[in-house]
This record gives sequence, structure tokens and C-alpha cells, in this order.
Amino acid sequence: MIEINSSSENRTEMTTAIGLAIMQWQDATQAYDEAVGLRLGLNMAERHCIGLLHGGPQSAGAIATATGLTPAAVTALIDRLEARGLLTRTRSLEDRRKVVIEATEATRDLSARYYGTIAREGERVIATFSEAELATISRFVNAALDLQRAQLARLKAEGSDIRGQ
Repeated sequence: MIEINSSSENRTEMTTAIGLAIMQWQDATQAYDEAVGLRLGLNMAERHCIGLLHGGPQSAGAIATATGLTPAAVTALIDRLEARGLLTRTRSLEDRRKVVIEATEATRDLSARYYGTIAREGERVIATFSEAELATISRFVNAALDLQRAQLARLKAEGSDIRGQ
């Protein structure tokens, strides 16, 4: 854990410590997600799809956009996860041409088993902060998320750089 003592560190040191802590948090999160995927036999795209479904039903197109997969690859991914009982595929009631993808009870059970403790303990950590601190944390997290998304969009717009690096 990286300790930040504002009374003894200057702004530059604090900023550096926060940046390092965020990198370590990202690495720890990725390592945990990969370990869960290995245990469950799920690749990164499959985990990403299931994560999207945690927020509610999605269209196949939304899954393709979020994962960066082609429509054919998303169809194959959905086929695999459906065969394992981890999602269902139904026709949209509003537009019969569209398919709605939903998590199953089995998916919710796996999510609770592997991520429930993290969520509950995270809620306990969040409860230790004042409303003012939470407002600052929320502002930071949302700004960092916007920055990350903008940089990802920029990187994708640049295209592949494998040619000569």
C-alpha cells in the first residue's frame, strides 16, 4: 500500500504516489480478472461481455462495439457463452431483427462468488469517507475515466502501428 501523508509530502510527491497507486490498482485488478478467467475458462472478450451484461441486457451490436470484435466474432462469442449457460439470447420485442443478450442466474452466481466480496469490502472502504471526500473521489474517478476513454479513442483512431514501430 502506498501511503500519502499530505503534511510531509509536497504536491509533486503526492501526485507521483497517486499515479503509482493507480497503476498498481490497475495491475492488481487485471491480475485478479485474469485469474478468475483462467479458473472459469473464459478469455478476455468473454469476461468483458459478461461484465457488460452485469449492467443489464445488451444488444449484440453493443457487445461488438464494447469489445471491438467483428459481428461474426461476437456471434461466436455469444454462441460459446450461451452453450455454457452464461447468457441467453432472445429477439427484441421492439424490433424482431435485433437480439437481446442477458446474463443468466449462473452468471450472477459466478459474479457473486468471485466479485461479491470485493464489492462488499469496497462498500465498507467507501463508507469511511466523508461526503466531501466522496465528492472529490467521484470527481477524480470520472475525470480519470473520461481521460482513459479519450486516449483509447485516440489510439484506436490512429490505427495499427505494427509496421515499423
